[in-house]
Amino acid sequence: MPQINCHLDELLTQKAMTLAQVSRQTGISVVNLSILKNNKAKAIRFSTLIAICEALDCQPGELISYH
Repeated sequence: MPQINCHLDELLTQKAMTLAQVSRQTGISVVNLSILKNNKAKAIRFSTLIAICEALDCQPGELISYH
């Protein structure tokens, strides 16, 4: 079954950042970031995607993938 995967965990490691740091920069709660990180999210708003990409200096394709 095809699925969308979030690579937040890998990006956090690459950027040497924590969920708390991203939360402070974006205003997104640690709980919501954790849901994304653990691939439990059912949807993501464009505003959330933009905020995370800005905080991690990445492109949406680096954050999510379709398999």
